[in-house]
Amino acid sequence: MVHYIFISEDGGASMEWPFSDWSYAPRLWQEAIDKIYANKLIEHPTAQALLSVVHETKISKVWLKRSVEARISDARKEVGDTPEKIEDLERYAEDTVSTLLYMTLQAGGIRSTAADHAASHIGKASGLLLLIKSLPYHGSRNRHFSYIPTEVAAKHGLLVKHGGQSEIHLDSREGLCEAVFEMASVANVHLQKARDLAGTVPVEAFPVLLPAVPAQVLLDSLRRVNFDVFDPRLARGILGIPPLWYQLKLKWHSWRAKY
Repeated sequence: MVHYIFISEDGGASMEWPFSDWSYAPRLWQEAIDKIYANKLIEHPTAQALLSVVHETKISKVWLKRSVEARISDARKEVGDTPEKIEDLERYAEDTVSTLLYMTLQAGGIRSTAADHAASHIGKASGLLLLIKSLPYHGSRNRHFSYIPTEVAAKHGLLVKHGGQSEIHLDSREGLCEAVFEMASVANVHLQKARDLAGTVPVEAFPVLLPAVPAQVLLDSLRRVNFDVFDPRLARGILGIPPLWYQLKLKWHSWRAKY
């Protein structure tokens, strides 16, 4: 449920509220969350479902609002408003992905510091890898690859200055692949740290931590194409592998109580 809320409204569909503008939708959700925790009636069906979940499981308002506010901040960024360091992307991934895992653990009644730490690392890895995968999309929308930190872009020859402003250009495909490799390496470290905690994580938390599997799938797919985000093989199937193989990976990890 918590995951669905933020995925289902990321488009042009509307019910009671207009959601065609993503920068507008989170603001409405911000207001809705306040009403939910004040036990006030809301006419939107997804918000009503969330109200039921909140009352049954007592999920944290702080985490829910943190995720929404991070999306609002991101939606308000100007074209070319690029993060400076990878740590900025890690913070965004923590606020938008890790928080959803925290809430899922909480909704399942799982209270474990180790599980929370693993969720933090998996959320950061997943968020970083999804931002990497989205680079061609944002580039096609003239976002100047704003999710490559300027520090990383400058190191690999992708940062060009025009009239006192810096823009990220793709004159060097080799430089782009090197930048993606550097970002993906940080995600890989987070996945390894999450798995190092597996021995201390309660078994009931493992299904919640399964997002580590698609993160690893995407990381492996990036390796196969030498971290070239424009390689068409990344767009095939699910995260670059056949759908059946993807499902089998999830089933195998679930059956073996691994993530």
